[in-house]
Amino acid sequence: MKTLTSKATTIALAGALAAAVSVSSAQAQDWAKKAEKCYGVAKAGQNDCKAGPGTSCQGTSKVDFQGNAWMFVPKGVCEKLAGGSLEEKKA
Repeated sequence: MKTLTSKATTIALAGALAAAVSVSSAQAQDWAKKAEKCYGVAKAGQNDCKAGPGTSCQGTSKVDFQGNAWMFVPKGVCEKLAGGSLEEKKA
């Protein structure tokens, strides 16, 4: 039985990680096709992206149900949620 060198082990691990990231990316793209952005339903710090001026992205909303912060929900669900909107609300 042949043992792998440290370099070969590192290369093998890097390849496995790249494959896992590729699968995760494909799964994320598949989810995005089945989901829609829903504004006004995220709890503080639970938004998927966009939380108004001075914020960057995911997890940056400061208050519950912030009208300009959104999270992904399954298509067709957003407007059934209390406060849910497919369009950004004025803060």
